[in-house]
Parts: sequence; structure tokens; C-alpha cells
Amino acid sequence: MRISVDTNVLVRAILQDDVKQARAATKLLKEASLIALSLLCLCELVWILRQGAKLTKEEISAVIRSLLNAGNVAMDRPAVEAGLALLEAGGDFADGVMAYEGNWLGGETFVSFDKQAVKLIAQQGQKTRLLT
Repeated sequence: MRISVDTNVLVRAILQDDVKQARAATKLLKEASLIALSLLCLCELVWILRQGAKLTKEEISAVIRSLLNAGNVAMDRPAVEAGLALLEAGGDFADGVMAYEGNWLGGETFVSFDKQAVKLIAQQGQKTRLLT
């Protein structure tokens, strides 16, 4: 079966915090021949793991990297790598994804009120502008 899953399926399988749902989610993910993960799903996942489950950035990075390396998972690898690069540099995964996608879509400059995001994205070689 080739599937696309809601974030809550990944959360249950990763956190194992609800026995019945965790068992169903884990079984489904193991049986799937393809798991298509959208960028929105991954951004939500990172936010839930960070804010709700209070995992460290290192733990979250390891989770995302294990998904990247899974043989049956399809995702926008360059965008996910950009998100991970920002997360691992101390920023937000979603900001890295947004900057990457914006650039890919033709945007030349990443613009934000977020000083940290602008600084970290600039350090990664992208043009940025801090709005004040």
C-alpha cells in the first residue's frame, strides 16, 4: 500500500504515547510500500515533538534523519535537508523549509521579522532581509 499520512499517525508511532493508536500507526507504517510525507506534515511533526513532547533539537533531528533514510519514505529531500540545517544550527526547521522553497519558487531574498532566522539563513548563503 502506498500512503500519505496525517501528522498524528507519525506522532503516535514515534512517541508511543497511546498504546492502541501507536500499535495501529506502527503496523501501518511498517506495512506500507511507500509513505509520502509532505513538508507541512514534517513541519507539524517537528513543532509537536519540540513544543508538545519537549524533545531536544538533536532528538528531533535524529527522528527526521531516520525518516530521510527509510527506504519506503518519499519526501522533498532538499527542502528537508534545508530545514534540518537550520534546526541543527539552532533555528526553526520550518524557517529553513520556507527559505528553501521560496528560493526554489523564484524568490531571491528571504524576508522576515525574525532576527535569528534571517541570521542563520544568511549564514547558509541565502540572501536575506530583516524587516524592522
